[in-house]
Amino acid sequence: MTVRTVRVLLADDQSMVREALATLLGLEDDIEVVAQVARGDEVLAAAREHRPDVALLDIEMPGLTGIEAAARLRAELPEVKIVIVTTFGRPGYLRRAMESGAEAFLVKDAPASQLAEAVRQVLRGERVIDPGLAAAALADGADPLTGREREVLRAAADGSVNAEIARRLLLSEGTVRNYLSTAIQKTGARNRAEAVRIAREKGWL
Repeated sequence: MTVRTVRVLLADDQSMVREALATLLGLEDDIEVVAQVARGDEVLAAAREHRPDVALLDIEMPGLTGIEAAARLRAELPEVKIVIVTTFGRPGYLRRAMESGAEAFLVKDAPASQLAEAVRQVLRGERVIDPGLAAAALADGADPLTGREREVLRAAADGSVNAEIARRLLLSEGTVRNYLSTAIQKTGARNRAEAVRIAREKGWL
């Protein structure tokens, strides 16, 4: 009986990690890595060209995050299964990854055999979530920030003052102040810098 080969797209900005994953997955008889990209904004074009069955996406990438790239893939090529693989095992990332349409969420230190099996499982229509992350996400609760609060808090992360954030996001200074105030309150922080730190640690940014 002929075994179907699973076509995989790898996206990770760390070339050593990406190449190691490609090598390990390539050792599997039924998996072929057909494309590799280093940026989130290259994922969709590579998927259009190579038509993978599964896309393995890192979260932290230039251009677009893996979660943003996953949402675009889901919208344009819904037949491609999405596996998020990350160094950052943060509960908020898990929630956002699932909302973007990912079928699996694994941390990079998982054994290669587990990653290969996850590729096969999502192709069978199953969901695969790192059990430790799933427990942490349930214990941590939902992300309390709205999309706008998250956007303004992210814009404040580099130390920009309200006027700069307002110009960048086409908002009034008062609106920016209100969003930041609410975000600080929701995260239980004392100031915007601490709100950014807490939100990042939770995976909400």
